[in-house]
Amino acid sequence: MSSWKTFAAEAPELAGSVHARFAAHLHHVLATIRRDGAPRVSGTEVKVHDGDIWLGSMSGATKGADLRRDPRLALHSSPSDTDLDAGDARLDGRATLVEDPDTRARFAATLEDPGVMDGADLFLVDLDRATLVRVRGDVLHVDTWQPGRPVTHVERV
Repeated sequence: MSSWKTFAAEAPELAGSVHARFAAHLHHVLATIRRDGAPRVSGTEVKVHDGDIWLGSMSGATKGADLRRDPRLALHSSPSDTDLDAGDARLDGRATLVEDPDTRARFAATLEDPGVMDGADLFLVDLDRATLVRVRGDVLHVDTWQPGRPVTHVERV
């Protein structure tokens, strides 16, 4: 597992494209694992800050409970363009609940309304994989990064 900073250092072009997809819209899709093992899909906001990727959850929300029980997750960018010219990004990783008051306060200070973090869960995401899918003509291009490995590129017609 790796930080966003590591991803950006190992695969700067791909990290820039993935970041652009997540920065293009406020709301994204988070997949977690329910208590019974079934997948759960929820809306979420994602922020890349200080070399890490962060996400929050309202206090008592099921997605936060899922992540505290089983930290595995997938984050999917909001695909806004129907032709996927800008790409469709996905991050796979694990979430760690941030309980340190100083870290929480520093993160909250980066928000438009720091008060939204009062009582909310804050998670730091460690990355296992980042994927960007783009369509060029009739060809699907899939670029994937995993920590310590070169970016792989697959084309499908």
